[in-house]
Amino acid sequence: MKTFQQLYLDILRRETGEESTLLEEYNPHHMDCLLHPQNYAPVVFQEQCEQCAYERACENSCIFDAFERDENGKVVINPEKCVGCGACVDACRLERLVANKDIVPVLQAIREKKREVYALIAPAFLGQFGEEVTAGRLRAAFKAMGFQEMVEVAVFADILTLKEALEFDANIHKEQDYQLTSCCCPVWIGMIRKIYHELVPHVPGAVSPMIAAGRVVKQLHPEAMTVFIGPCMAKKAEAREKDIADAVDYVLTFQEVQDMFEVADIHPEELGEDEKEHSSRAGRLYARTGGVSEAVRFTVKQLNPERKIEVRAEQADGVPACRAMIERLKNGETTANFFEGMGCNGGCVGGPKRIISVDEGKKNVDRYSDRAEYKTPLENPFVLELLTRLGFHTVEEFLEKSDLLVREL
Repeated sequence: MKTFQQLYLDILRRETGEESTLLEEYNPHHMDCLLHPQNYAPVVFQEQCEQCAYERACENSCIFDAFERDENGKVVINPEKCVGCGACVDACRLERLVANKDIVPVLQAIREKKREVYALIAPAFLGQFGEEVTAGRLRAAFKAMGFQEMVEVAVFADILTLKEALEFDANIHKEQDYQLTSCCCPVWIGMIRKIYHELVPHVPGAVSPMIAAGRVVKQLHPEAMTVFIGPCMAKKAEAREKDIADAVDYVLTFQEVQDMFEVADIHPEELGEDEKEHSSRAGRLYARTGGVSEAVRFTVKQLNPERKIEVRAEQADGVPACRAMIERLKNGETTANFFEGMGCNGGCVGGPKRIISVDEGKKNVDRYSDRAEYKTPLENPFVLELLTRLGFHTVEEFLEKSDLLVREL
């Protein structure tokens, strides 16, 4: 019987017009996972376990208790609990767990041409598809694939930076006050909501840049399909959370997109530039640990130069370090007033479905950020231009009256 990965590659070749082997001897469950990924957790069993020689390392690695038993005693993954952190995939020494794929329905939508499909690219993209692949060449590659447009999510990180900075300026007045960032990482937010829920009042009720991007694109193009692309499996689970499921239809990882380009014989490094740089340095920094803190700190200083209490940030990356940071906060063992957590070591550039190394990804992000014409969202004219298209005359009006950035934690 074909493995999940073999079946995935067979279907991918068929969807892009390449000859493939017959889809025989496949697991019907795997086929349904690929055709209807929204019904399953971001992680699926490539091969079902009967007996485990490693004391259920997958179950023990999951801090969200997503592994359960069905009525027959078989281990299953609850899609309502799984956040897609990937810890179980790393823990399974038998390699029986694998990331689910969203690519088949995306390719079907592109081929059918019933809806315009927009690629929402995460800030960690630079260098993932080759050193010579700029934002402009990557945009050209997506268009060659059949996407209507590529949108940089870093622009919406700019807007969320403003929201976070305004929240800090409005609420942090005493030395003991503190704020936990609400941006970027669904694993970090999942930890707060499900394990440390007593800290939720310190988290601004804001969506992630991914959700903001999807909502804005659909506001401007109501019939559009939105596809987020990044190094993160957890974004697949975030996109399906009930209160924000209106924003992003599917999530592809960098590795899925690389597979898509290879099978379709698209070489981004050979394409011409289709450049539209709209993001500031602040938004681009979101891709690595410390980026959110740095962006918010500079923006708060611009908003209120006379402020006495400045942003004193503490960051952690990786689930163990995030939990340790939260314990220090709860025990009064830190003087920080702004806490940034990232589920992956290095931040988004360390996501489980990245293509290049964490260090290389971080260098690329810093280089791309340093090249930005504008340093903060307050300096970025494209932010105001975007808000004007949405019907708002000022950033403050948008943040106060629009529900595009808001969610209940």
